[in-house]
Amino acid sequence: MNGAALALAVVAAAANVMGAAAVTWRREWSARALETMIALAAGFMIAASVTDIFPEAIARGGTPAALVALLGYALVHLTQHTLAPHFHFGEETHEVSNVVSVSALVGLLLHTFVDGVAIASAFGVSSSLGLLVFLAILLHKFPEGLAISSLFLAAGAGRARALYAAGALGAATIAGVALTSVVELLATWGLALSAGVTLYVGASNLVPEFQAKGGWRLPLAFFAGCGLYVGARMLVR
Repeated sequence: MNGAALALAVVAAAANVMGAAAVTWRREWSARALETMIALAAGFMIAASVTDIFPEAIARGGTPAALVALLGYALVHLTQHTLAPHFHFGEETHEVSNVVSVSALVGLLLHTFVDGVAIASAFGVSSSLGLLVFLAILLHKFPEGLAISSLFLAAGAGRARALYAAGALGAATIAGVALTSVVELLATWGLALSAGVTLYVGASNLVPEFQAKGGWRLPLAFFAGCGLYVGARMLVR
């Protein structure tokens, strides 16, 4: 197991819990800042997937890697927007049922597990790609933790249970790193799976959160995220 990948997965998991803490322990926080973070993360994640993760996966696995990436994309859509259609990145302001909150958590567990697989698989290619993929994942971890905890609160759960839900997401990310080194299927196809999941999270989860809102602030944040990835890529390589 790559020690750096595991350490960074722990940092990403902590960001999940920090996002949950922001909504469970603070009565007021900046919705504008969250929107900007989501737009920035969307640009960064899409750039990472298209520029590096997809090309590396296909270079290593050929056409089957593209099919695995498609499978990853489809699985996240199934778990987050078909079986659990209520989930979205951002604070939940409407009352929901306990079934909705738990189904959203189950759907997100797959996604966060693949986050860990992505970090481990990227480090298997190079330390620079591993760092870039970690940054892409880290940027959406805070909104993710905030979203799942607010969903649990909206379902009537207490603060502790809302924090535990975010902690479970973080634990799934750590498990993804740990299992990639020992499960041959993940070691072989983890990067391709990550390509599809990363693209889905950026383009289908995050972009819809802000694309209908007016003004230039959020589009500029999205384009800044794309540019930030390109700049970071040049810097680390």
